[in-house]
Amino acid sequence: MDDIYAIIPVSKFKNAKTRLSPFLTEEEREKLLKAMLHDVTDTLKKHVDRIFIISRDEEVLSYAEKLNLDTILEEENSNLNKALTQAMKYCRGKARKIIIVPSDVPLIGKTNVQMLIDASKSLDFIIVPSKGGGTNMIIMKPLAIRTRFEGFSYKEHVTAAERKKLNPQVHDSFFMALDVNTAEDLGEIMIHGEKTHTRKYLKELKVTVEPSRGSERLEVTRG
Repeated sequence: MDDIYAIIPVSKFKNAKTRLSPFLTEEEREKLLKAMLHDVTDTLKKHVDRIFIISRDEEVLSYAEKLNLDTILEEENSNLNKALTQAMKYCRGKARKIIIVPSDVPLIGKTNVQMLIDASKSLDFIIVPSKGGGTNMIIMKPLAIRTRFEGFSYKEHVTAAERKKLNPQVHDSFFMALDVNTAEDLGEIMIHGEKTHTRKYLKELKVTVEPSRGSERLEVTRG
């Protein structure tokens, strides 16, 4: 059993990424989420055997099917970590390792995903932190730990792996650390995201970026 599966949890498209309002309208945020998911899955298709989108939102599942992805209907009264447990139970016995990735890391293609997958053949647990103390990738056996996404999950995941004596290995990646939540994050996509669906969509919205002399690193505006 050498297969490696990717699991991407997606809550919903509508009324998501509210920190990006009023910079983007609700409809624009929805299209942005679709573009980011497209980038994430385009990259993973090159490296994994199957990609599972787990969600209880019918619009998300329908869009995933249009991208030729496998879908799992999230159980009622669930949450993010319960959904991941549900997906991992499905993958157990079928895949050697699973990759858990969020849907909002459109620069994943600039990370050497194949190197991480190759390393996972001899490593039990690989984790990529996100900005702000979160987690943007885990590679492990299905159900090797109980996930603790939300909040400062990076340290919690490392601690959980250490308790299971999995010898967690940290891969620090600027591109994988960038999950999109703010207008400044969109600026980073404009700078670094050439050939991505996300940057193409932002250009359609006439998003521009310049160095900032103020408190923020970047000045992101719309034409």
